[in-house]
Amino acid sequence: MSDLIDGFVKMMDQEMDLVGPINLGNPIEVTMLELAEIILQKTKSSSKLDFRPLPEDDPRQRRPDMSRASDLLNWRPTIDLAVGLDLTVNYFSNIDLQETLHQ
Repeated sequence: MSDLIDGFVKMMDQEMDLVGPINLGNPIEVTMLELAEIILQKTKSSSKLDFRPLPEDDPRQRRPDMSRASDLLNWRPTIDLAVGLDLTVNYFSNIDLQETLHQ
């Protein structure tokens, strides 16, 4: 089971009412440009990046505060970004998207 699914299960298993967001993600900050470049490399894609003006409400920091997940769920990510992306790329490389979309 992935660590993200483990976090979802822990949230659903809570007997108390959880109020407000609980971030399940990775506390390592990565820019959108860095993430896009990593994905292009891992997928061996020849796609070009398209830069556009940021929306006014676009977050300047993409590093979730994991303290609530840690405190309330005793949850921390165990799969790092590179491994998670490798698993995701491998998964999508091995499925027939057309067949999946038409099920």
